[in-house]
Amino acid sequence: MISTTTMGASRAGTPPPLAAGGLQANRTERLGRLKARIAKPGEASFFFFDAHFQSEAVKVLPGEYFVFNEDMLIMTTLGSCIATCLWDRQAKIGGMNHFMLPDNGGGASDSGRYGSYAMELLINEMMKMGASRMTMEAKVFGGGAVISGMNTINVGERNTAFVMDYLKTERIPVVSKDVLDIYPRKVCFLPHSGKAMVKRLAPTNPDAIVQQERVAAQKVVPVASSGGSIDLF
Repeated sequence: MISTTTMGASRAGTPPPLAAGGLQANRTERLGRLKARIAKPGEASFFFFDAHFQSEAVKVLPGEYFVFNEDMLIMTTLGSCIATCLWDRQAKIGGMNHFMLPDNGGGASDSGRYGSYAMELLINEMMKMGASRMTMEAKVFGGGAVISGMNTINVGERNTAFVMDYLKTERIPVVSKDVLDIYPRKVCFLPHSGKAMVKRLAPTNPDAIVQQERVAAQKVVPVASSGGSIDLF
């Protein structure tokens, strides 16, 4: 897959980059500020420094979301779950959610584990920060059939169909996606620039993903790919 994102070029008169010590101090301070945030219900709160990307990062767990207007890494790992990355191309605000099932079996739910609530929560939080539905676009990831023998309940397919239908109804264009197939995925999103990166993991069923899949499967009642500008990393 080809990335269309470019890094900003340096300009004449731009101050020289910070020395290593100053840069490290800035990163430490920023990470401290992030960790000191009081999380809203459902908001991701596991902040850390990612050595690979040399950036502050937050991990979005199942049922969580995170919205921000500066470039830091918003990360998650997916099996049959879906992560939707929304970006307002004018306000430069972005966010990610991570849901396990489309809905609560027809019942209302205020849990971000269910797509219907997770999407509403993500959109509303972005709008609170100044985003507009009219200038939002989406990148969608996940929905993989990562555990053999569980294909009959089609969790990944159902999740994928739900989110694509939801975004179509809300008139939010899907500019790229990496969904379905058999792979677990690691997804990284930069909320200010809107850049998304995905890594397809070996289908070896890591314990954490297997547990997520089994929790989702227990709640499912059985019922009778990709493109765009995403980086692989």
